[in-house]
Amino acid sequence: MNAPEWLRGSMPPLVTPFVDGKVDADAYTRLVELQIAGGSHGIVVNGTTSEPSTLTVDERNALIDVAVRTANKRIPVVAATGSQSLAETVALTQHAVRAGADVLLIVTPYYIRPPQRGLIEYYLNVTRGLHIPWMIYHIPGRTAVSVEVETVRKLAELSPTFVGMKHASPDLAYVSDLLAILPELRIFVGLEELSFPTMALGAVGLMNAVGNLNPRVLAEMCDAVWSGNLARGREMHERLLEVNKAVFYDTNPIPIKYMMKRLGILPRNEHRLPMVPATPELERRLDGVLERAGMLTEAVKTP
Repeated sequence: MNAPEWLRGSMPPLVTPFVDGKVDADAYTRLVELQIAGGSHGIVVNGTTSEPSTLTVDERNALIDVAVRTANKRIPVVAATGSQSLAETVALTQHAVRAGADVLLIVTPYYIRPPQRGLIEYYLNVTRGLHIPWMIYHIPGRTAVSVEVETVRKLAELSPTFVGMKHASPDLAYVSDLLAILPELRIFVGLEELSFPTMALGAVGLMNAVGNLNPRVLAEMCDAVWSGNLARGREMHERLLEVNKAVFYDTNPIPIKYMMKRLGILPRNEHRLPMVPATPELERRLDGVLERAGMLTEAVKTP
């Protein structure tokens, strides 16, 4: 496995700002700058937090273009290019490569529930001939399909550019099993509450929605683990625990977008159907989370 050394750290999946139903490219540019200023080690574009299934292919491609242009090689851009359709995934992937993305993150095709041999052929078909590293996005709770350990091992054997996985599942034993046979595999944590525990097991970084609120604290957690200061990492884990749980008080990114608007990071709290904004009851609950976390008095502002 030939993963680049820089492929580690906190790489938050950015939300998609909307204004009157359209993607707000200017606001997205500011979100990228916020991540750079906040010390993130990279960003993920078109991840689950961006509501990608509500975006057109052209809109997803345009967000990649904005992110690559804005980052301008200051931090890596991870392009999430998966879909339920092979043709759509290929189109999104090829555009991301042409645009200059640094890494591909390809979700398991959702709804279809393919067999493992189908997953192998799917990933090999999408990535064949590409020169940039790619990772599996493993989120069985959303896609209704899990990637077996043997399937990951087979992909590592057959694809020279396969380097890792975003693991968004509470199965920590799965992480241990993977690293036992593929110690070079770059695993990124996709569930906020398990950030510190999974990194303590050997994950190399985080791809967490909560990084949209305060990028620096997640980058600092990575630094603490890398330096061997597990006590500091655990302290930060406990400090973030309620905020991490709040991400899932409703379907992601409903809570995140409300909190970002509340902190002045997003100009508008707008979604596309069937996603909808937080209810008044949820807003009050999230306000309490932000207040207890000290975020309302330390509101993050975009540059």
